[in-house]
Amino acid sequence: MKKLNLTINPMDRKSHINREIYGNFSEHLGRCVYDGIYVGENSDIPNIEGFRKDVIDAFREIKLPVLRWPGGCFADAYHWKDGIGDKEKRKKMINIHWGGLVEDNSFGTHEFLRFCELVGCEPYIAGNVGSGTVEEMAEWIEYMTFDGVSPMAELRRKNGREQPWKLKYFGIGNENWGCGGNMTPEYYCDTYRRYQSYCRDFSGNNLYKIACGPNAFDYNWTEVCMKNITAWNMKGLSLHYYTVPYGNWEHKGSATVFTDADYYETISATLQMETLVTRHSEIMNRYDPEGKVGLIVDEWGCWFDVEEGTNPGFLYQQNTMRDAIVAAINLNIFNRHSDRVYMANIAQAVNVLQAVLLTEGMVTVKTPTFHVFDLYKGHQDATLIYSHVENENTEGGVSVPCISHSASINDNGEVLVTLSNCALDKEYEIDLGTAFGQITAAEGRMVTGDARAYNDFTNTDNVVIRPIEVKTENGKASVVLPACSVAAITIKL
Repeated sequence: MKKLNLTINPMDRKSHINREIYGNFSEHLGRCVYDGIYVGENSDIPNIEGFRKDVIDAFREIKLPVLRWPGGCFADAYHWKDGIGDKEKRKKMINIHWGGLVEDNSFGTHEFLRFCELVGCEPYIAGNVGSGTVEEMAEWIEYMTFDGVSPMAELRRKNGREQPWKLKYFGIGNENWGCGGNMTPEYYCDTYRRYQSYCRDFSGNNLYKIACGPNAFDYNWTEVCMKNITAWNMKGLSLHYYTVPYGNWEHKGSATVFTDADYYETISATLQMETLVTRHSEIMNRYDPEGKVGLIVDEWGCWFDVEEGTNPGFLYQQNTMRDAIVAAINLNIFNRHSDRVYMANIAQAVNVLQAVLLTEGMVTVKTPTFHVFDLYKGHQDATLIYSHVENENTEGGVSVPCISHSASINDNGEVLVTLSNCALDKEYEIDLGTAFGQITAAEGRMVTGDARAYNDFTNTDNVVIRPIEVKTENGKASVVLPACSVAAITIKL
């Protein structure tokens, strides 16, 4: 077994790790909202005001900081007034993007914001630019946040909410380069400037306005946006990138049946996030050297073929240890770039793509990805510190670095080091040392297993978090990191 040294310097403190980096995304897609989050008050499934209690509890467990809604592509076809008032009278619509099914709008603005209150997370709403009007968006902001006398505030009160909500995060459109209107970046910039002008701050509410950013490697989109709308009340710029093996969107492969070569190709694809964040940040730095505009990675995660026998428009896929490794790598990247990355939202929260939870009937499954968010939650609102690991690459086929890591220190002086080992056939002894001070105590947790291991509705605990032995001696610590594993080591100095 090979030893690798990992050095931390708790005195070399870098950027604040915003808790919003650990956000999720919920779209009206498949069974994410209906059956996943919302089952209705008359359901036999234990619920709080119609929301699945087990889902609320699970999100609280990982300290979910922010939840994005209603899309996604759905956002630019969504008209918010269809989802308020008496549920029996709400207008039905066709979900044109996801399966062509009828959307009954029983989960709307009030329901989403109430769910966020129950979970204890910030709401992040994506507004409709693609098919909506300026007036419609302006009235939505007024409806949610104005504590005065106005038509929209009175309508909110009529619908049962006396006090306005506090809404921080608001997106001006989604993927407007594609499903949100097929716009050029120049056209979108003009559109953003117009729409955001009417998204006002009411009653002490302060909107953090997020512009539609690039699709993966479209650096020109970032360039045009930073040049043309930085000064127009843009607080954040989004970035979307999905991990698709071989970059083959026609045949993305199975979520559970894959070769070792497929596995390493997936890891290689997700490591492109480092390049994307670095290069888009470099462009942003030229126009915003003070870092006032956050990079918002509000759609990321694995995208595989749907499970056999499920609706292709529902994007339902299983979730294995391969997904856990992908999640760990991405979160470590976001931590290390937290000087620019303000928020990230994995796609998606429940039953869609790389979901943290899967539901069926009375059962909710915590996926391996969920456990990674649990292991990493100690990074929320901590401070990134210097860390360096002696690494090596996998052998044969696609070669990728075996170890991914990041480290932070919290207000109590505790250091959290998160590690993943993507190698399928090698375990490593990681020797942890500090450039200043000594390690007096350490403990760890991990999730590990075969790359194809997953939890399902008959075996919910096949992949779980377990303790990992951490030895401390002479001011240092050491841990054996198994093949295909993710670990969180808490250190006291």
